[in-house]
Amino acid sequence: MFIGHFAPAFLAAAAYSRGPKLGTYFVAAQLVDWGFFGLATLGIEKMRIDPDATVMVPFDLYFMPYTHSLAGAAIWAMVFAIGVAIWHRDSIAGLLTAGVVLSHWGLDWLTHRPDLTLAGGPETYGLGLWNFPEVAMPLEIGITLGAFLFYIMRSRGPLGQPLILMAVLLLLQAFNWFAPHPDAAGLFLYIQALFAFGVVTALAFWVGKNRYFMHRRGLAMARL
Repeated sequence: MFIGHFAPAFLAAAAYSRGPKLGTYFVAAQLVDWGFFGLATLGIEKMRIDPDATVMVPFDLYFMPYTHSLAGAAIWAMVFAIGVAIWHRDSIAGLLTAGVVLSHWGLDWLTHRPDLTLAGGPETYGLGLWNFPEVAMPLEIGITLGAFLFYIMRSRGPLGQPLILMAVLLLLQAFNWFAPHPDAAGLFLYIQALFAFGVVTALAFWVGKNRYFMHRRGLAMARL
């Protein structure tokens, strides 16, 4: 899953208007992937290309205990949440960002073949929807668009920026699905993924800076 991971980010940003801006939740949504590709560039976590891995995605993610085990994701979530809570002086914001980080493991469980672990052990988990494009594709697009519309309806501001963000997300998802896959995993692939995360995160910060939320006294207020 790629853009589907950002659905919890849109939901969290819309649900708690006093929390961080959208960009922070976008970081949370892909935090363990930032970690994975960063560690992969150092040779610590590992993947390879296997055309038979799944119908949709030829990635054999055979060693990623520090980021994509449930325990590993929980540690990333806890550290990130503490930082957010301290920075914003808001424990609710910390809890929400932790939930967004942890949602990554659950959404990956839906789409990945069994390559996720609880704590890096031999037992692996994954429902494998990447083997069923007719289910995985509408699911990913559907949850993302639904969460995006919820965010738009809950906030006020120019529509241009969020529409650009969604267009870029859909474009990158189309590239992920339909562009030729690499012949081998390596530094270029890892940097390409990190660059894509950076682009959408920067756009999310831009969007969040220009969206406003209705508070109880009925005035549209900028998020701090």
